[in-house]
Amino acid sequence: MVSIDEVARAAGVSAATVSRALSGRGQVSPTTRERVSAVARELGYTVSSAASSLATGRTRCIGVIVPFIDRWFFNSVVSGISDALTRAGYDLILYNVSSDPDARRMIFESVIHRRRVDGMIAVSLELAPDEAAQLARLDIPAIAIGGPSENLPALAIDDLALGRLATDHLVALGHRRIAHLGGDPAFDLDFHIPTRRRQGYEQSLEAAGLPVEPVLYAQADFTVESGYHAAKQLLGRPDARMTALFAASDEMAIGAILAARDLGYLVPRDLSVVGIDGHSLSEFFGLTTVDQFPTRQGERAVEAIVAELDGLPMAAGELPFELIVRSSTAAARPAET
Repeated sequence: MVSIDEVARAAGVSAATVSRALSGRGQVSPTTRERVSAVARELGYTVSSAASSLATGRTRCIGVIVPFIDRWFFNSVVSGISDALTRAGYDLILYNVSSDPDARRMIFESVIHRRRVDGMIAVSLELAPDEAAQLARLDIPAIAIGGPSENLPALAIDDLALGRLATDHLVALGHRRIAHLGGDPAFDLDFHIPTRRRQGYEQSLEAAGLPVEPVLYAQADFTVESGYHAAKQLLGRPDARMTALFAASDEMAIGAILAARDLGYLVPRDLSVVGIDGHSLSEFFGLTTVDQFPTRQGERAVEAIVAELDGLPMAAGELPFELIVRSSTAAARPAET
């Protein structure tokens, strides 16, 4: 194994200069930094994480807390975090917070304290005061991704505005009977995403002078399968007669498209469908969606954490979103307006 002293001798500098050049800390000229980096690559030298931690007091690890690891949205956010951390020279430690309250309590009271990290990112988790206090005990930068947070700086997404934008699009196309496929109560924890998206839907209808009808509402669990079954139930109601459907996630919207096709509906001629997320499959299905750029959300969180670690202000604030119009939505047919 190549040592730091060997790199120093080959580069004609001190071991301390090698350490500063490869860690990015301290004053080293660009020319010297490049020479040291080139020698290190040639000799196959890698910085010892243990030695670096002892020297700098840093672990070069960032902890990420997520409610699910098997859902596309969270996987996309974590992918953005992972790629950004790699570019910044950090490792990722993932904590999956179960829906079991006892397991969640153990994560915050015990598990996160076992391995030291330099910062924490909480994805779509509205931390309770005691959970935020546990993070505060770590004395490290922490940021939340999702809705506004009272206990942490946050990169916030306005889910009410997302729901309103999706529904406004359908209203603007002339639809008057617009169904909503929302999330079930199990997904209304933390930042209350299903509730806020439903509120945006209702606000849009009310602004257009349209009634909010319970018969045009159903719940699912943000998956394609659940969206398929819930949409089938909605479309099968003789008193529903919707011409458009807004699903609170792209996966549920894709399920709705498949259900409509199985029941003989043509999308968008007979039923316009819009979702939220910017799912990787949305273009394949021609799905109109409100893209919330989940991969970029993860990258933004890393930028904020690394900035604070480097002594700069943490860049929290609102996250962007954009309506992407595709072939799953069209103007309401004259007889349906």
